[in-house]
Amino acid sequence: MPDLPTPKDAAEAALFSECWDAVLSYADLCTAGAEAATQLATEAFALGMREVRVGDGGSAKSAGRRSRLPMIPLLLTAVRTTAAAWEESGRGHDLDPDLRLWLHSDKAARYTGPPLQRPLALRGLRDLQEADAALLWLAEVEALPTSVVARRLALDPALVGEELAQVRGLFRDRCHRAHLDTPMDADCRSYARLLDAVTRSPAADIPADLSRHLATCVDCAEAAACLRPHGGGLPAALAGGVIGWGGLAYLERRRRAAEVRLGAGRPEPADGDGGRPVTGAQRARVLRNGLLVAAVVVSLLALAVSLMPFGGDKGTAASGDPSDSSPVAAPAPSVPDLSPPATTASATATPSPGVTASATRHAGDKNPDPEPQGTSSSTAGTGSADRSPTTCTYSYDLVNQWPDGFQATLSVTTADALADWSVAWSFRDGQKVTQMWDASFGQNDSRVTAKAADYNRSVPADGTLSFGFLASWKGKNAPAYDVTLNGHSCAKSS
Repeated sequence: MPDLPTPKDAAEAALFSECWDAVLSYADLCTAGAEAATQLATEAFALGMREVRVGDGGSAKSAGRRSRLPMIPLLLTAVRTTAAAWEESGRGHDLDPDLRLWLHSDKAARYTGPPLQRPLALRGLRDLQEADAALLWLAEVEALPTSVVARRLALDPALVGEELAQVRGLFRDRCHRAHLDTPMDADCRSYARLLDAVTRSPAADIPADLSRHLATCVDCAEAAACLRPHGGGLPAALAGGVIGWGGLAYLERRRRAAEVRLGAGRPEPADGDGGRPVTGAQRARVLRNGLLVAAVVVSLLALAVSLMPFGGDKGTAASGDPSDSSPVAAPAPSVPDLSPPATTASATATPSPGVTASATRHAGDKNPDPEPQGTSSSTAGTGSADRSPTTCTYSYDLVNQWPDGFQATLSVTTADALADWSVAWSFRDGQKVTQMWDASFGQNDSRVTAKAADYNRSVPADGTLSFGFLASWKGKNAPAYDVTLNGHSCAKSS
């Protein structure tokens, strides 16, 4: 007769269910194949769980610690630590080449160097009570709806929004204090008070000299994103500051997973549990129908600059007393029992500037939960397998722009079903595409051609295909024009 599971075993199984998907998703970004991703995730999960047990009372030394990272970011940092150990032990060939370069750079050293020089978001999150930090991470980075967050943390659903606003304010205060404690040169120190004042007032215009400083100083740009929690840059600041390499790609992957899981239009389960994932077939169907969002692929520097001037959001959160050690969100009494995680690595996520696209590395994986896969530049043709007459419309969305580059999304809606597709367009101002996801691309002078990836070739009638890209620009940045689908002209959406 097999041994019955103990309560400890059941608790660990619940933790595994809740966190494994996040760990595997990031491990997949860090590795060169599905098998390596699973191995990295397994080792990192074990490492992270050992730290959790120690922090929960495994040693007297840790018992006096004021706080730690919440569960998911703690496990994600364990992935980064395990990847570094692989590199040191001669297993670096299993890691993403760009990650290997990053591990030997000054950027990686920030996470293990002097505490006062570590990323501001990491220091601010650690300085929160663990329950508050968990609320902030689940809502901002994991992109979970407040109802799901409330269930995960055993909070009152009616009060989660108010508590989240207070936690954002507490996080801002912790980051402000940490920013003032950071060793700075005289130039950065001279702007510290002004940066604090501008980020406190959502309607304030940024002075020109501060704007120029933020365009060249990564540290102050990171601070700007952390000090304005309602400006839209907080999720990227948290993901990039806590996780490090691939943080922004992880953020976009989690947002897509949340949209597919919670916004696919599926019927609500009889028990009302809206947090259960849909099946792999359902997710694939949603992705093929075009429910894809633009990737968060700009650096924290570009992001913070793009947030200026700080206008638009008139609401302010209660900041709380920085000296108050009691959490706004009470910790959950137990971990919810969720469905078991998938046992295979997920597909490659949308690339960020620090993540080289690798379109083919998981092409042969039998993944029940496909996710958008980044692709590198490739030679693109001018035609497609489907040459039938097509009625189509398009929309071109400039997602973000900085002094020498921009991010855009092109979506095309077709009246006819397609077995394959190729979209082409022209630029007027010499823009050059440098990276693309959800399609491969080629460019000949001003004409760009994007071809379908393996997982999104098929488009149903009245369906929408969508892909995003990064490009350079200089002087002017007029939108795309003369858009065609499989060689047939498309009208601009009204």
